[in-house]
Amino acid sequence: MPGPTTARQLADYERRYRAVAAQLATELATIGLIHSGSVIKRYTYCATPRCRCHGDPPQPHGPYWQWSAKVKGKTVSHRLSDVEAELYQEWIANDRRLNDLIGQMRQVAAEAATLKLEHAADT
Repeated sequence: MPGPTTARQLADYERRYRAVAAQLATELATIGLIHSGSVIKRYTYCATPRCRCHGDPPQPHGPYWQWSAKVKGKTVSHRLSDVEAELYQEWIANDRRLNDLIGQMRQVAAEAATLKLEHAADT
């Protein structure tokens, strides 16, 4: 039987876990699409020696938006339009928000599991 301190700690972990789970449920009810990866703005230099990108000061080509992600263990990249880049950024932010909440749930669950396992070893 857990002592009063252990029981209080477990109740606190349960409360924290349920609070994050409620946040997750709220997010899931309202969130849009999700997508993994990242979107970056790139500038490039060409091979034409007299091009402005090789001038003084250099004026690289771009900006170009690029999405990159791991797909089946390989990095995949695609160039995006401004509209596509904005959408991907929104989807990736949604994905990161959900992953953050799940990470919080895992952390609280790990702390509660450690406490339960310590108590189980004592009995």
